[in-house]
Amino acid sequence: MPFLVLAVQLFIFFTTAATVSTIVRMTEKNESENVLALVALLHDSGLISRREADEPLTSLVVQRLAGDGSSRRFWRVGRQEGERICLAVAPAGRTEEDMMEARAARLIGMHLYDRGVRVPAQYGWDEDAGLLLFEDLGDVKLHDLVEQSRNPMGEMDLHVVRPWYIQAVQQLAFMQVLGTIGFDRDWCWDTREYDRPLMLSRESGYFLRAFWQELLGQEPVPGVAEEFEQIATAASQAPATFFLHRDFQSRNIMVHNGQPCFIDFQGGRMGPLGYDLASLLIDPYTALPASFQEELIQVYLDAVMALYPVDRQQFRREYCFLALQRNLQIIGAFSFLSRVRGKVFFARFIVPALTSLVERLQDQELGDLRVLPLMAAQGLKRLQSEV
Repeated sequence: MPFLVLAVQLFIFFTTAATVSTIVRMTEKNESENVLALVALLHDSGLISRREADEPLTSLVVQRLAGDGSSRRFWRVGRQEGERICLAVAPAGRTEEDMMEARAARLIGMHLYDRGVRVPAQYGWDEDAGLLLFEDLGDVKLHDLVEQSRNPMGEMDLHVVRPWYIQAVQQLAFMQVLGTIGFDRDWCWDTREYDRPLMLSRESGYFLRAFWQELLGQEPVPGVAEEFEQIATAASQAPATFFLHRDFQSRNIMVHNGQPCFIDFQGGRMGPLGYDLASLLIDPYTALPASFQEELIQVYLDAVMALYPVDRQQFRREYCFLALQRNLQIIGAFSFLSRVRGKVFFARFIVPALTSLVERLQDQELGDLRVLPLMAAQGLKRLQSEV
């Protein structure tokens, strides 16, 4: 029977987790189009034979995987006998923004891979569908290793996780410095660089809208807008001249064949040193101890300085404000994703993120802030009382 006829009739193994197996008929138009494009791309990329393409139902297993905060669609593709072939990623829809994001994943991923950064290899690209075939890096995230290391009291075993974090921050320094070489800002789908307007709109502004006003139902506090301006002014003093991942956290670091591998880089752009490091160290998924964070800052700076000269004292001041910006972004994002998109997974990390914010606002560099510390403490008390 011709390939296209079979493909139209395709049933797909569809799972929301690798341990659950269900067979679902793909009836939605967009999903059917994705299936057609996927089978064709697998064959055109040399990943499956003509026989497998003509008989996908009997030769392939395709698992639907759930993303974290992303609306994109993910599938794991393998053979019936258990061999994994690749991961496939498709845009959430067909809007211009969706397709630009897919193109950014393609171009930024190729660039980083060519620079020697450990990101997944790419096996195929369908520009019309925005469909990408990536190397399958398995299921183990850095976050998983942290959780597995915890004792019954919830304390992580640093002897277990330290080597992974050291590798991660060293490779981060490599990516930020070497990834800058030859980077084309036209690849970026969102903004070309991390700058002050972005900080005010999508970080401190996100905190104010999604958390303070919409989640807590509070009115803006007089003076907070001026403090957000002050924080953004200080944070924007850090030169935006390095590659910035912008969501560099433990669930975007896969552990594969003994090394950390970076994913979800399609939001990359130019930005400052320090922001991605802060994203990893203040990650509420893991809540790293302060002493361990300090250790990793030193490891990171040593790695950066092996590639590029850095004033350590100036870096520490920049880091303080960049970490604060990231902290505000995390709280805004988790509030939005849990309340608006119904992704309840994120809700339990809002209190850890607020705890981190309250502690961060005690830094002497931030001693002249008055309004934001009160808001953070009030928000934390409110949510803790509801638990």
